[in-house]
Amino acid sequence: MSRRKTERLLNLVICLLATRRPLSAEQIRQAVPGYDRDGDEAFQRMFERDKNELREIGIPIDVVRDPWEDEPGYRIERESYELPEITLEPDEAAVLGLAAQVWQRASLAEAASGALLKLRAGGVATDQPVGTGALELRVDTRDPAFPALWDAVRDRRVVRFDYRSAGSETVRSRTVEPWGVVSRRGRWYLAGYDRDRDAPRAFRLSRITGQVSTVGRPGAVEVPEGVDLRAMVGFPDETTDERVAVVRVRQGACEGLRQLARAVRPGTGGWDEAELAFTDPERLAGWMASLGADVEVVEPPDAREAVIRRLKGALA
Repeated sequence: MSRRKTERLLNLVICLLATRRPLSAEQIRQAVPGYDRDGDEAFQRMFERDKNELREIGIPIDVVRDPWEDEPGYRIERESYELPEITLEPDEAAVLGLAAQVWQRASLAEAASGALLKLRAGGVATDQPVGTGALELRVDTRDPAFPALWDAVRDRRVVRFDYRSAGSETVRSRTVEPWGVVSRRGRWYLAGYDRDRDAPRAFRLSRITGQVSTVGRPGAVEVPEGVDLRAMVGFPDETTDERVAVVRVRQGACEGLRQLARAVRPGTGGWDEAELAFTDPERLAGWMASLGADVEVVEPPDAREAVIRRLKGALA
């Protein structure tokens, strides 16, 4: 499925979830990006296909016929759409928590927010939470190569780019089968198979110059079974040199942190005290800084200083 179609279907779902009353096809056409540039017949065909595809994957689109209106209305009932209560194991909750730290916004968010603005401008009441918060996703990286490489990993597609090796000003073209994009100590790396070197390699994204281009068709890359991307970018063995950080946690907050802590003790003044196992102060600092004013690292000193540096950098 193309990215444009994916965005259109997602925006259609958001639109029909957000509205408090059924919308006519014409209102949907005006509100959802991707429909507003087509002629009447093209829009009708596309809208019918989109409705059928969403229903096939289990999204219930209701057709509401009002005797006082000429056209039927469409909406998605929240009760029918929402998943039942989900119980996560501690390790599963940890994975979701880490994913939430990585993603802060996404390119889909701008179009989705625009659809809700159009609805409100047209006098249609919407539920505010649908278009904000969880849908505002964008990976927090300044490396220009990141979006293209992320898409290539997802699509299993070979990439080509110019790369400057560490300690050298020489730039060489590299053709790589991408296996994954990994973050370490605030820097992003591409791990994959370097066709020019005929061996697995890791590439720091900040050393990629110019545009990343794709080679061949999607699905051409096969990720070897059991490959350790973290080891390829030099992660230390986390089973050794494990240390314990003491962290003050605001009462009633940071449930994910509490589940991962070795111990949590009641504190005073609206705070509890938690013990967290860690090996890399920078990684711990990234997690703690993302929790903002709800946590405070007490010790060890190097972990506390790493958090302070992160926060000062964000302020700057």
